[in-house]
Amino acid sequence: MKRLKSKYLVVAAFALLSFMSCDFLEKEPDTELTMDIVFDDKNKVEGVLGYVYNGLPTPGDYTHGLGWSVWGDELVWNRLVNWGVLSVQERLFNGTWNVATAPSWNMWNEYPKRIRHAYLFQEKAHEIAGLPQETIDRMKAECRYLACYYWWHLTENYGPIPFIPEMFSTDVPLAEMQKARTSFDDIVSYLDKELLAVSELLPDKYTATNEYGHATSIMALTTRARMLLFAASPLVNGNSWYKDWTNVDGSQLFSPVYDQQKWIKAAEACKLVIDRAEAAGHALFIAYNKDGSIDPFRSTRDLFFTTESAGNPEITFPMTNDLGHTNFEGYEDLCITPEFGDAGCLGVYQGLVDAYFMSNGLPAITGYKADGNPIINEESGYSEEGFTTEVTKRADTSWDEGTGVAGEVTPAGIWKMYYNREPRFYTSVSYHGSWYKVAERPFDFLCYGKDNNHQWNSPRNGYLVRRKVYQGDNSKNGIWYRNRTEWLYRLGTSYLDYAEAVNEAYDNATGRLEALKYLNHIRLRAGLRQYTINAVAANNPDYIHVDNTQDAIRNVVRMERRVEFVSEGIRWFDIRRWKIAESIPEMNGYLMGLDWDCTDINNFYKRVGDPEHNRVWKKAYYWMNIEISELEKNPNLVQAPYW
Repeated sequence: MKRLKSKYLVVAAFALLSFMSCDFLEKEPDTELTMDIVFDDKNKVEGVLGYVYNGLPTPGDYTHGLGWSVWGDELVWNRLVNWGVLSVQERLFNGTWNVATAPSWNMWNEYPKRIRHAYLFQEKAHEIAGLPQETIDRMKAECRYLACYYWWHLTENYGPIPFIPEMFSTDVPLAEMQKARTSFDDIVSYLDKELLAVSELLPDKYTATNEYGHATSIMALTTRARMLLFAASPLVNGNSWYKDWTNVDGSQLFSPVYDQQKWIKAAEACKLVIDRAEAAGHALFIAYNKDGSIDPFRSTRDLFFTTESAGNPEITFPMTNDLGHTNFEGYEDLCITPEFGDAGCLGVYQGLVDAYFMSNGLPAITGYKADGNPIINEESGYSEEGFTTEVTKRADTSWDEGTGVAGEVTPAGIWKMYYNREPRFYTSVSYHGSWYKVAERPFDFLCYGKDNNHQWNSPRNGYLVRRKVYQGDNSKNGIWYRNRTEWLYRLGTSYLDYAEAVNEAYDNATGRLEALKYLNHIRLRAGLRQYTINAVAANNPDYIHVDNTQDAIRNVVRMERRVEFVSEGIRWFDIRRWKIAESIPEMNGYLMGLDWDCTDINNFYKRVGDPEHNRVWKKAYYWMNIEISELEKNPNLVQAPYW
């Protein structure tokens, strides 16, 4: 048997943080091993599996190396921060990212390592003491799924890639892997079949605690459904931008012909996920009041702070790796102010503030004028004039993070921009005058105020992100709420994926009603009126009329996704697959918000553009570049268009 030193197979990553809670992943193997020794030892076999898992993206890194939450129009750094990882992101913001730029998370080089180990495991693992054949077979199925996940993740970011699963074995020289890109549709077709097949080999759930976080059939089906949703979307379904993107030999990498069947297939795949997940016991997480009614504030906050074992059935792809700095602590470090030991430099775009609905379920703003000022939806009751004169209270919540008193949402004296907004706004955004629980006072974002020192460690436009930030955490004193979980997928993701896909697949009332059914599940939890295509009065307490057209349903689905998935790494991919980056003001110009330089409260509440936080968008950025050094290694590779 061919021998392979562990310096490649084992040491390369067994020292990485463990993915699962299993003890075996915390053991470090010997450094000089043959392939036989690796797969004849229980701990080392489990270690190889752990290494394959360890390549999965970390949600806490969405603001750092991966950048998905900050590359779009959700979260925004104070760009005075000069940490190394941000120097790469700054290139994307200012338009200087080029073919020589190396991404801070180099999946182009890292993911193939995980893929190859996944194939090695499937080829070499066998029954040994402590690992019966049934367990080995399931582990192989896990590796089979993870290889698909990495293949798709590469494709989702780079577009067509050199796709050669049959060559990833121990006996193929790396030199022979210098292949050209494979067409996008061919990759999707292969992975579609493979993910569906492997879903039949994996359990829907695990009963043993130490198996929680291992791959399930629901994970495989969700990856498949989200892949097919992407594949049906405007960026890659009949997009003329890429009609001339070909390999060196002239073979086409994208079909320029639109295919409606792709939406139908995506809708069917999303519905399959929902049906299988619900049959396995998954459901939306909902926090109830004592009278049995939904508490929309605690529901949208505690979704992120409740584990499955504590009563959160929504998580369909949990991440159970070390819940430390690379996960939630690293994220919260950016959101907790210097007073409590952290940076306090991660805000939200004004466009996101504008996107949240009013408490009556209507959008506050419907667009922007040429000068950047908002077009206000007069029917919504939204205003940017003046201040509130009394405390706002709600009887449907015991949430106490509005003023420090349960049921109070906003104090008197709040600027009306922040008055009477939906619950997700208050659980996602910290604004001037909102309650800072750990400090037992309101936030103060005036220049030289308590939470704006006018340096790098302050929010640039008058906001800090609150979503996924536990309000009692105190880095300075080492106080962290750890009974939480992170995820890559949840059932709510699948509901809105399906709502989008079924509306696009079937341009008829039946498809639109089906889309609204699942969209309304999300709105019900958020405490908002439901949409209906039926005629209802404008002041109907339960329903909002939406036109019975595909365009109208598309619009409400996209608006809902905008606010439901904040900080979950989804918006960046939505922007790309919908081809809308050019139409987003803050991705093509100044950062908007309140005046970072203002010390006078009377002038603070004015929308201003920040020329030092200008962004430049280029069409090339829809796909990640292959570094020029990689292109030089492989003459068969071609760069993505517009670079």
